[in-house]
Amino acid sequence: MDIKEIQSLIKFVAKSGASEVKLEMEDLKITIKTGTSDSGNETTYVQQIPMPQAQMMTSAQAPQVETAAGDAAKAEKKEEDSKYITIKSPIIGTFYRKPSPDKSAFVEVGSSIGKGDVLCVIEAMKLFNDIESEVSGKIVKVLVEDSSPVEFDQPLFLVDPS
Repeated sequence: MDIKEIQSLIKFVAKSGASEVKLEMEDLKITIKTGTSDSGNETTYVQQIPMPQAQMMTSAQAPQVETAAGDAAKAEKKEEDSKYITIKSPIIGTFYRKPSPDKSAFVEVGSSIGKGDVLCVIEAMKLFNDIESEVSGKIVKVLVEDSSPVEFDQPLFLVDPS
């Protein structure tokens, strides 16, 4: 191998980006090291965005206070509602309080109902099903808005049996 071949080999290694090349032949050993070995000393900066701790704590504590107040109100409401009978949806569908849009509602809050009276209609797969009362009493509360979807066993009305 002559000096021109060695020089061209050095240029080739430098252009390739390799940091070290070892070449061994029968009568010759060549090691070429380029100056790119310093590239391992690069520094990478990672910038982190600081989050204000006070703001995170305030937002995390606020819902807990509201939840505690909401739980107390729910407990009071359950005690109040425990004396009432809940009429639940027997099927999944769309709840309607009226037999048709131009007619009045089947029952209103304060209406007296008897066993077998129609309370509402639930539409399921284009079939309109009359929901009849299984108890006698007075409607205390309507729990579902007109034309809204209902699930199986969802409470629809609260009835005072006395």
